[in-house]
Amino acid sequence: MHIHILGICGTFMGGLAVLAKQAGHRVTGCDANVYPPMSTQLQEQGIELIQGFDPQQIALQPDVFVIGNVISRGNALMEEILNRGLPYISGPQWMGEHILRDKWVLAVAGTHGKTTTSAMLAWILEDAGYAPGFLIGGVPLNFGISARLGGVGAKGGKDNKGDESSFFVIEADEYDTAFFDKRSKFVHYRARTAILNNLEYDHADIFPDLAAIETQFHHLVRTVPGIGRLVVNGGEAALQRVTARGCWSELEWFGADGGAGHGANRPVWALETQEDGSFSVLFGGIVQGVVEWDLSGEHNRLNAVAAIAAARHVGVPAAQAIRSLAGFANVKRRMELRGNAGGVKVYDDFAHHPTAITTTIAGLRKQIGAARILAVLEPRSNTMKLGTMKDALPGSLAQADLVFGYGSQDSLGWDLGAALAPLGDKAHAYDDMAVLVGAIAAAARPGDTVLVMSNGGFGGVHQKILDALALVIPTTLLAGSP
Repeated sequence: MHIHILGICGTFMGGLAVLAKQAGHRVTGCDANVYPPMSTQLQEQGIELIQGFDPQQIALQPDVFVIGNVISRGNALMEEILNRGLPYISGPQWMGEHILRDKWVLAVAGTHGKTTTSAMLAWILEDAGYAPGFLIGGVPLNFGISARLGGVGAKGGKDNKGDESSFFVIEADEYDTAFFDKRSKFVHYRARTAILNNLEYDHADIFPDLAAIETQFHHLVRTVPGIGRLVVNGGEAALQRVTARGCWSELEWFGADGGAGHGANRPVWALETQEDGSFSVLFGGIVQGVVEWDLSGEHNRLNAVAAIAAARHVGVPAAQAIRSLAGFANVKRRMELRGNAGGVKVYDDFAHHPTAITTTIAGLRKQIGAARILAVLEPRSNTMKLGTMKDALPGSLAQADLVFGYGSQDSLGWDLGAALAPLGDKAHAYDDMAVLVGAIAAAARPGDTVLVMSNGGFGGVHQKILDALALVIPTTLLAGSP
């Protein structure tokens, strides 16, 4: 089959392209922004990329056009496809029908932690010999790639006799599928094991309120078969409401203390944290083992418990999953150390929602103690640009010692400086990259940690900060060193 992908350079669609190529399909694609690193990764896979959406691309005559959710009515190529009555399908639907069919799908859903939890789960299955396929919205450092079909000669699970892996881990996004399908992407995946990690209001550009997102999550619940299993954070009131609407599958709750939402005689996963950062994992009140690793934060511990519980559903004993997590190397852009200049460490993190910002800073604070945190934030998600979360920013940044915001009135549609004003003199907003970098370098001193948070590339600000620090603080730049 020849597929031509519209919007191929997005994280999901780029991963789909790689999987389709590995599955033996001919893959071409186009996007408005065809540039490295995604363009390089796709071209290395032998995928032909076209800049822009010229209607002449219909001359490629693919069997079907696969449409990403970045495409809207008015797109020149899409209009030509519609006018000519050519076959098209959404990315998630094509994924469900051509890649996930006949797979045991393990889907990880939630407002936060989907990428990290998916990476943990894929690594647990890999370490247990299951050689899973996966599509993750980031690059797990244990694999070095964001998507693969799955290994051959995989260890059998409950209904797998070996050969090509029957298991596929997918980051299950609640964002809408396409301009012609406003259901969340995850309803197309037909999950047999589903993690519901957390749920709060996000994606203000497509959801009017939290109740609307809860409805989409219940659509996901409705697709899990009776022999399937839901692994649900019982400490989340929104997820309690979702499952209360109806649940037809096995259900296991998890939480820091087992989760407040579990009912009588329900299996419960819990954790107990030790002073050194390690934590015991309990199931039904019985200790299954102790996770010893370098990751920080309560959110990562909950992610781990969810992954352990989901892996158990396909046959990986909890004790083995716990051992596997000792070798988990996290995901790029999740508290990723980008360098150390003049005794100042610069970290990169994907956090962009106030809750994620809060938990990221809290985890770093626990790790470094009283040392100063210089938080650098670019609010660039669609929800942030709408200003829906701007009033929550001061509280989410409260544990930082200094705050440097980046964004103009024109780019955001609201005043970032005014939003940060409750933080007083420790927070400032900038709309010029050079001025921002200069201010950070001037304020930093040896022993500080600079934490950069954005869900985009942020103009390569990480290296610019490191370069500026190397000039301001006369110490050898040790890029990438601890």
